[in-house]
Amino acid sequence: MTTQRTATLTVGDKAVDFPIMSGTHGNDVIDIRTLGGKTGYFTYDSGFLSTASCQSKVTYIDGDKGELLYRGYPIEQLAENCNFLEVTYLLKNGELPNATQKTDFEKTIKSHTMVHEQLTKFYSGFRRDAHPMAVMTGVVGALSAFYHDAMDFSDSEHRNISFNRLVAKMPTIVAMAYKYSTGMPFMYPDNDLDYTSNFMRMMFGNPCEKYQPNPVLVRALDIIFTLHADHEQNASTSTVRLAGSSGANPFACIAAGIACLWGPAHGGANEACLQMLEEIGDVSRVGEYIKRAKDKNDSFKLMGFGHRVYKNFDPRAKLMGKVCADVLGELGLENDRLFKLAKELEKIALEDEYFVEKKLYPNVDFYSGIVQKALGIPTEMFTCIFALARTVGWMTQWEEMITDPEYKIGRPRQLYIGAARRDVVPLAQRG
Repeated sequence: MTTQRTATLTVGDKAVDFPIMSGTHGNDVIDIRTLGGKTGYFTYDSGFLSTASCQSKVTYIDGDKGELLYRGYPIEQLAENCNFLEVTYLLKNGELPNATQKTDFEKTIKSHTMVHEQLTKFYSGFRRDAHPMAVMTGVVGALSAFYHDAMDFSDSEHRNISFNRLVAKMPTIVAMAYKYSTGMPFMYPDNDLDYTSNFMRMMFGNPCEKYQPNPVLVRALDIIFTLHADHEQNASTSTVRLAGSSGANPFACIAAGIACLWGPAHGGANEACLQMLEEIGDVSRVGEYIKRAKDKNDSFKLMGFGHRVYKNFDPRAKLMGKVCADVLGELGLENDRLFKLAKELEKIALEDEYFVEKKLYPNVDFYSGIVQKALGIPTEMFTCIFALARTVGWMTQWEEMITDPEYKIGRPRQLYIGAARRDVVPLAQRG
């Protein structure tokens, strides 16, 4: 990174220079950290659309090219050649593991898959019909009450332990949230299985029968995990960083990230996509809803199409589209009503001039929701699956932040537009 060039801002008759910083890829940024002190002004950037909140080595997105890199590696190559725990190791450590490192890391994660038995009693405090993300927020936040032995986050070993615990326990916690909602007994981890097979067993197995993972379905879910592992400085990741900037423990920070992810404009998008398909109901009604989507006066929105960052095709969506075809073929669901409807919507979005012109291509949420439904995952659990995968990115970003010598507690400024200063009138004199 270089800071040799400067940008000049003229305020009144005063010109002030600010360094221009360049990264490996992407837009250069103007370093305005001294703006307030030099000029008495702040910048206004609602939604932080033009603001770099941090320096990061983890993930890079080029929205115009439709490119997503984890530690420099294209997401397509990682999804094709690596499993989720290899990608987890990469995000955490900056490099892909060799064979020995992969084996050791998988063994370490497996050693942390169990949760404290007392934690399982937290579930009974929720109604059976509680949304699983409400349960997740509470249970993950409660982890900090059980693991006091590694809370010195200036110690790299303590950070590693917290990372491993969260990555290992998240599948157990998610599966328990599902089992609780169905009234079925919890399934404890089986560490003879790999990470994703173990999760599917805890989700869909029962104590009465031997669970046999289907390798096609396991691979599909493993790819979903990889595609959702990190996505730069999105809303939930920024939430985790902001919470962590105060020195909060990582369990609390991840709980904050889960709460943010729950929003329908973020992690809840794939859930909203399936709800939209149910609303449309049948292929015969697609034309009607496409027309509504084009009508600017109609509140209906076609969920699962377009993306805030990608101005081209979401690279994850291309991968997910192939996975979707593999899963539907494996399960013989090509002619299922909902899936035929989804394929018709996909066809129109890729061919219709309106959608092509506005680049409203199917995004990863569109396909991942279909795949998860085909796998038997209930719609209300979709965002929990997202949170499971994104925990890896959240923890990586959290550690990067707290080990950054320049990091400070987050404190955005504001443009105040409320009442001007005024004095309180005694009660008897108020009209």
